[in-house]
Amino acid sequence: MSETPNRHPMLRLFSYARPHRRQIWLATLFSILNKVFDLAPPVLIGTAVDVVVQQEDSFIAGLGFPDVNTQLWLLAVVTVIIWALESLFQYLYEVYWRNLAQVLQHDLRLDSYDHVQKLELAYFEDRSTGGLMAVLNDDINQLERFLDIGANEVIQVITTVLVIGAIFIGLAPTVAWMALLPMPFVFWGSLRFQKQLAPRYTAVREQVSVLNGQLSNNLSGIATIKSFTAEAHETERVRIASQEYQARNRAAIRLSSAFVPLIRMVIVIGFTTILVFGGQLAFQGALNVGAYSVLVFMTQRLLWPLTRLGSTLDMYQRAMASTTRAMNLLDTQPQIVDGARQLPGTVARGVVSFEDVSFEYAYQYGSGRSANDRSSNGDSSNGREMPRVLHNLSLHIPAGDTIAIVGSTGSGKTTVVKLLLRFYDVQQGRITLDGVDIRELKLAELRRAIGFVSQDVFLFHGTVRENIAYGTFDAPLEAIVAAAKVAEAHDFIMQLPDGYDTIVGERGQKLSGGQRQRLSIARAVLKDPPVLILDEATSAVDNETEAAIQRSMERIIVGRTTIVIAHRLSTVRHAHRIFVLENGELREQGRHEELVAQNGIYANLWRVQTGESLHV
Repeated sequence: MSETPNRHPMLRLFSYARPHRRQIWLATLFSILNKVFDLAPPVLIGTAVDVVVQQEDSFIAGLGFPDVNTQLWLLAVVTVIIWALESLFQYLYEVYWRNLAQVLQHDLRLDSYDHVQKLELAYFEDRSTGGLMAVLNDDINQLERFLDIGANEVIQVITTVLVIGAIFIGLAPTVAWMALLPMPFVFWGSLRFQKQLAPRYTAVREQVSVLNGQLSNNLSGIATIKSFTAEAHETERVRIASQEYQARNRAAIRLSSAFVPLIRMVIVIGFTTILVFGGQLAFQGALNVGAYSVLVFMTQRLLWPLTRLGSTLDMYQRAMASTTRAMNLLDTQPQIVDGARQLPGTVARGVVSFEDVSFEYAYQYGSGRSANDRSSNGDSSNGREMPRVLHNLSLHIPAGDTIAIVGSTGSGKTTVVKLLLRFYDVQQGRITLDGVDIRELKLAELRRAIGFVSQDVFLFHGTVRENIAYGTFDAPLEAIVAAAKVAEAHDFIMQLPDGYDTIVGERGQKLSGGQRQRLSIARAVLKDPPVLILDEATSAVDNETEAAIQRSMERIIVGRTTIVIAHRLSTVRHAHRIFVLENGELREQGRHEELVAQNGIYANLWRVQTGESLHV
């Protein structure tokens, strides 16, 4: 949808409605018919007055029913039919509009979420989860609320004006124009209010994102808040954000609440015109009493929907502000562009090369505002960029080898992994897999060839079985159990209350760190990738668990290219080659024994960790 970002959000919304045109036309027809029959009772009342006053000379008598009792019974039957049809069409329009709201909401939410998943990792690192949730959930729900009620009300207001206008002109053309004179001012005023309301509701929706982001962040970090007894501090922060939301809503409420009283005073002009001048015509005999009754009642029926127009416009502006935010999300273009090439063979061999790779993060700092503040205001021009992370890095990893990348914190180890997975793109040089620049490969092709076990294990709320099979969703239980055994996870899984069907909780909170790590390894084993990345896989576990993970790794790495990012050097001493990074540059490389003998950076790290002398 990026080709039409300047179109009105309602016009862009129609593109989602296009496949459902038949449903929209039917819903519109039922709304119109419901309103037509809803406007019939005043006509029936006027006709009843005409029967009582004119009797054998009434309008119905002129249709061939001179008897007054017959006229009244006929009127009663027609009334029942009209009320039944009004009820039927109300049921139909509600079913059609509400189902349409559900379909459009579903389509827009699905498209938005699918689009968000295609955005690069940097996009998420600069934004809060709560802010994105506000768009994907609350903003799109605003659209549902408008379609549920507002669309029907707009159609019925237009139908009311047209039908009543036609009746006025038919019954009393000399005074009809007086009654309808306020209508242009009503619609002009509605448009003016709409323009004034739009920026206020946009500000409201933006503040919803800020508030949701604050709440989501706090709930995720509740353990930290409690450990630092910061409950009062965080409550104060939420209070400030909530007060700002309240203030922005108050500004919108002040304006939207003024609409109905002002419109009511404009409409009363038309009502008094009919009351006085129509009454004079009836007194003079130019208008019969029944027709005069119809005009008075119809003016009353015109008043109610037009005063409701204010709440409808209010709902419309909320929906448009939310739709604009959803469309802006869809307009965000991924910076990581999908390639078009397949790997040369059916299965990747696993030859990985970094060729003069340089990279720096585009994250801004020093402006005194958070990343969320900057992203919400569209300002990324202030502040200084972080220094370059990798400098002309060249690595060659043969197929089937196990290599390790080590270095002090901030040396660029994890950045190497992110670049290989194309979470970010290199800014200079290139990375190849089996001789093909990874920027030319299809992203799905690249990432299917790589298994990733992170130190920050993420487990989804679900069963042990579902988490191991994540990414290999159709794997049979036998394969899942086999993968768990390789990862030395099977024994502890069988001790859980429901074995492989045990719910692990959100983020796997019911399991220990070592248990989560072994499930992550089992997940990678089941995927069976030609390239395996182990990023600090044993950094947060005890010695016994580390030993178990090490044993499982020795089985996992056989026959596949393995890249181990390690802080504990004892876990990589048997690697085919160790690359030592410092400040984003490759400073040393070789086997463990060679690097220790060089008495350089690696040797110093080894001495610090082991306290041993530098002999091997």
